[in-house]
Amino acid sequence: MKRTLKTVGAAFGILLVVLLALLLYYFSATAGTRLDPEKLHIPNAGIRLYDAREQEIPAVYTANTRTQSLPEYVGQAFVAVEDKRFYRHHGIDTTRMFGALWSNLKSFSFREGASTISQQLIKNTHLTSEKTITRKLKEIRLARALEKRYRKDEILSLYLNTIYFGHSAFGIGQAAQYYFGKEAADLDIAESAMLAGIVRSPNRYSPFRDPERCLKRRDLVLSLMKEQGYISEEQTARAMEEPLPLSPAPQAEGNAYISFVLQELAALFPDADSGGWGTLEVHTHYDPALQQLAENTGGDTDHCVLIRDNHSHGIAALSSTVGTPERSPASTMKPLLVYAPALEENLICPATPVLDARTDFGGYSPDDYRGASGEYMSVRQALARSANIPAVRILNELGVARAADYLAEMGIPIAQEDQTLALALGGMQSGIRLPALADAYAVFADRGTYCPASSISYIADDAGKILHQQTLHNKQIFSEDVSWLINDMLQTAVSDGTAKRLKGLPYPVCAKTGTAGTDAGNTDAYCIGYTSEHVVAVWMGNADGTPCDITGGGLPANEALRIFRRLYASAAPDPFFSCENVIKCHYDKISYEKDHALMLSDPAAPSCSDPQEYFRAQNTLPVSTRYSFPSIAIPEISYRNGQVKIELCQTEYYDYEIIRENRGKKTTIYRGKYRNAIFDNSIREGETYIYTVTPTYQEHRGKEVTLPAVTVPVNESIPDKWWV
Repeated sequence: MKRTLKTVGAAFGILLVVLLALLLYYFSATAGTRLDPEKLHIPNAGIRLYDAREQEIPAVYTANTRTQSLPEYVGQAFVAVEDKRFYRHHGIDTTRMFGALWSNLKSFSFREGASTISQQLIKNTHLTSEKTITRKLKEIRLARALEKRYRKDEILSLYLNTIYFGHSAFGIGQAAQYYFGKEAADLDIAESAMLAGIVRSPNRYSPFRDPERCLKRRDLVLSLMKEQGYISEEQTARAMEEPLPLSPAPQAEGNAYISFVLQELAALFPDADSGGWGTLEVHTHYDPALQQLAENTGGDTDHCVLIRDNHSHGIAALSSTVGTPERSPASTMKPLLVYAPALEENLICPATPVLDARTDFGGYSPDDYRGASGEYMSVRQALARSANIPAVRILNELGVARAADYLAEMGIPIAQEDQTLALALGGMQSGIRLPALADAYAVFADRGTYCPASSISYIADDAGKILHQQTLHNKQIFSEDVSWLINDMLQTAVSDGTAKRLKGLPYPVCAKTGTAGTDAGNTDAYCIGYTSEHVVAVWMGNADGTPCDITGGGLPANEALRIFRRLYASAAPDPFFSCENVIKCHYDKISYEKDHALMLSDPAAPSCSDPQEYFRAQNTLPVSTRYSFPSIAIPEISYRNGQVKIELCQTEYYDYEIIRENRGKKTTIYRGKYRNAIFDNSIREGETYIYTVTPTYQEHRGKEVTLPAVTVPVNESIPDKWWV
């Protein structure tokens, strides 16, 4: 008995010592930890935005959207799913804490935290998110102090104003505005349950990213509210019938640029804990002067205007009445999908002749904007004039799947169902956003390298710690010489094509226009222009897809012109890069016009007789021998009224030598420049004559051509009859 008492006493003593040690450690670890009411009422969770010159953007985006009066069920939804014993504990839920402790011991991790709403409020406003015992002890002490000083409803209200709801929305007020476009005081039961459900993981449960998962989470919260007696069976059933929001509500304040920054921020920190952030210092590429320039866009339709800096790969300005919607890219796809890939694959060069005639491509028969010309045109002309049929013809030869691979490498994946020849003209179901188009066009200005732009340069917390730094992910898409050729051809689109509204600018500008529409009228109009330093992208149309009387070469091109003029009012942009792998060569004019064949000029050709074009140095085009080895088709020969007629084939710059043979004797009957016809009347009846024609050019003598023999009749009873 005495031994048992001694054992119990020893165990009790050890336990007492352990408890005392834990108590001492608790007080030591939390010494100096004090509740700061100011932090509760002015939460430090928020965002400060800075422009490219490190000046704070006036519209500070913080968690100051306060709510004074909320329906009871708003708080009840959060209590039901986050802390069901909230009204019974005093800051610490010991039952839940020991359960979480046991689970963590079994898993050797900190998977479960068992934080009450009071503890979460303390963590969000007073502490960091680090998972240490010391921080947890401080959290417990401050939560106890909080419960002693504030009523439960006050704590719940403070908590709702500090938590992060995803998509850069802090607090219940901002969340209600972002997801539902209403004040928090106007939230209904279903909306309250949805917001309570997503706070555990805003990215995972966002209705705009995974509506099915969000719906299940919302209905779970509604079920818990019913189980805990907050709502009735009928209210639960009715709330479960309500649909989720399909898209963010239009924001009453802030410009399109700031909205874009916040979207990018939400993607960078989808489930970030506001308590671990403090105030986010978000440094952007925002240029207020350029933003104002973009905001001055005129017109009676919706618009989206973007200015991209090609050196920093930052979005300097973004003005929009509809955000950055996915729209048909129309003919802005042609350089990206057709011409640059086909150049890269050596299928074409700027001089390649392409037939612009209506063709049935396996059931698809495109036409040009003003009808097919029915003639051949060069690739340069086809791109500058934005002819549709040549683009489809080239894409058909290249292959849609191969072309789509190039787009995917530039951040524009194309769905399998959209991979048809209509894609050359922007025919697709989902569409492309303007920032993605601007990034793709910047590839040509940057020597064929793709580097997606960002609105955010870097992000720091309020202690100066860098949380994110823009990383430039460069990827070579096109060769440098291909990019140079596209730049040169798109300058032709400005000087002599659909973008000629920009022709008056006193420095090199590349541009491509695009117009999409239906039988009812045009729906989308673009002008994408760029220099070595900036991309200016303009889209106009109606958000609802109704027709508008606009073409890409009209108002969008005018707006791009206005922006370029102001953008470089004080100094012209740097010239585009030069490229030693591009050469300028003459090509054979006669083969091009007569046979629609592209051949480099004969080195012996007369100077300036053939047109010039740029080619990739690596191209191995055939070289004409038209002048170094003159050759002709067999001329026509005939006899009538006592004379032989030889019709020469027209070949500019050739001389001709014609020799007649009769009874073994050869006589030169002509030597000289081209003439339509050569006549020989020094012939006799009953004799047979053989003629040879030899083309010559300077010292170069061509192959002799022998014509069919001609026999002169003895008696011409029919004077007009021709003998050959």
